[in-house]
Amino acid sequence: MLYHNLGKTGLKLSNISFGASSLGSVFHATKEADSIRAVETALDGGINFIDVSPYYGHYKAETVLGKALRVLPREKYYLSTKVGRYGKDGVNTWDYSARRVTDSVYESMERLNVDHIDIINVHDIEFQASLPGGLQKVCDETLPALVELKKKGIVSFVGITDLQLDNLKWVVDHVEEGTIDSILNFCHYCLNDDALTDYLDYFESKGIGVINASPLSMGLLSQRGVPDWHPAPRPLVEACARAAAYCKEKGYPIEKLAVQYSVRNPRIATTLFSSANPDNVRRNIEWAEEEPDWTLVREVQDIIGDQKRVTWANS
Repeated sequence: MLYHNLGKTGLKLSNISFGASSLGSVFHATKEADSIRAVETALDGGINFIDVSPYYGHYKAETVLGKALRVLPREKYYLSTKVGRYGKDGVNTWDYSARRVTDSVYESMERLNVDHIDIINVHDIEFQASLPGGLQKVCDETLPALVELKKKGIVSFVGITDLQLDNLKWVVDHVEEGTIDSILNFCHYCLNDDALTDYLDYFESKGIGVINASPLSMGLLSQRGVPDWHPAPRPLVEACARAAAYCKEKGYPIEKLAVQYSVRNPRIATTLFSSANPDNVRRNIEWAEEEPDWTLVREVQDIIGDQKRVTWANS
């Protein structure tokens, strides 16, 4: 397992890390016992960073993760959760107000059975862009409330997350330097989209650590193919399906290549994947320890062709 510094935080994160969204049964039904063993398998395999959110499964992911963490040594992992985005029965709600995000942190700690959060993230800031106050509210109200919790020692570091890279940069540009310790971006450092690399110089110049997520691009880079809800445009879906078929012909699962590619940039502290299956967790750790077939990487990206860096709106 390789470990990288997360900006100026002093945290050294495993280059592959555990995203706990699957523990909330957000993709399919999961068994609690398997989910708990998945967390244990991750830590036993050298992973030291876990990310979750109250949004995943309407608090279920945090609750199940909390049951796993109850019996695990706190010094074995760094923990990240989020504020601002919530949902139940398919209905999304957003509340980035200072009062709600403050209460949300304490509620999350109770579900997670911890008395301290290493990184607290403002979740999917692009949704606040369309609400009263826009992204400026994140700067003027949400982040200051979290910084207050940082001063009190309730959280160690403050971050922001979003699919849209421009939004992350905009908020960093509009707050006092040092307010934001890390950013989390997804689907922009994977085989079909490396747009995150355009922003690494910028984030590094601000001392901000970079967390990548979704090496499979939310299922685009899989033999199974994308779920019906995937927002990617059809030409991109078809290009990735051709790439997956090519990898299968080569006897090299595209999932393996995708994970290996995404964890290999030392300027990105860590890449999050999610699974509630202990066997899948173990397999991802094993893949991450191996160098990818770089010739196959180039061939896959050639197949994706003009669909590379094609993106979509968050949902």
